[in-house]
Amino acid sequence: MKNKIVLAVGAHPDDMDFGASGTIARWVEEGATVYYLICTDGSRGSSDPTMTHKRLAAIRKKEQLAAAKILGVKNVFFLNLIDTQLVSDLRLKERIVWYIRSLKPQIVVTMDPTFYYASDPYNTGSSFINHTDHRAAALATMDSVFPLSRDRLTFPEHEKEGLTSHKVEELYFTNWEKKDTVIDITSTIKKKMRAIAAHVSQYDDFPAIEKRMSERAIKFAEEEEFEFAESFVHLVMPK
Repeated sequence: MKNKIVLAVGAHPDDMDFGASGTIARWVEEGATVYYLICTDGSRGSSDPTMTHKRLAAIRKKEQLAAAKILGVKNVFFLNLIDTQLVSDLRLKERIVWYIRSLKPQIVVTMDPTFYYASDPYNTGSSFINHTDHRAAALATMDSVFPLSRDRLTFPEHEKEGLTSHKVEELYFTNWEKKDTVIDITSTIKKKMRAIAAHVSQYDDFPAIEKRMSERAIKFAEEEEFEFAESFVHLVMPK
């Protein structure tokens, strides 16, 4: 990973930390330069009756910056679109393409655009619906990687800013439901948990979150030669 540039695109502050931060921390330790792009302001995720949208957005931005520092992420960019209202439209895709063309990442990480729901992911009798913003951010990022950032005549206004088209080499979709392409995060699991813990506004019982994330990481590492893993769908893009 030495000298590689990675762009991780999440819908909300904390999305990449839950889904990929063990891998991101490992890549940073191996010499990669990692950037975060957060699409929404995260201003809806609170049950506190005294909380306001503006205050929560500020809190969540601060939490994401703290988490990124723990992982060694070089910079975090915020689009500040409204939480729960994200749409995979040309406006969003243009912004993502702009960052891809500016940063020139070989690797892009985002969520899985095909993941809509799970019937009983934790064997508790409860189902799970993937957040609408997650689906929108994932689809927009996938389209931005291919073909939009590749094609010079897409968003020609970028060229006027001095940006050139760019071909991303690899795309990783975070995959927490099933084991696919796994990456050993045994050496960085503690950084992952610290990064998640930085998002204080998002949980009342962090030990329960830590237990669930540890169990998932152990499950992904089953039958491997390491203890903890994260799972991804990994796509190698055409040259």
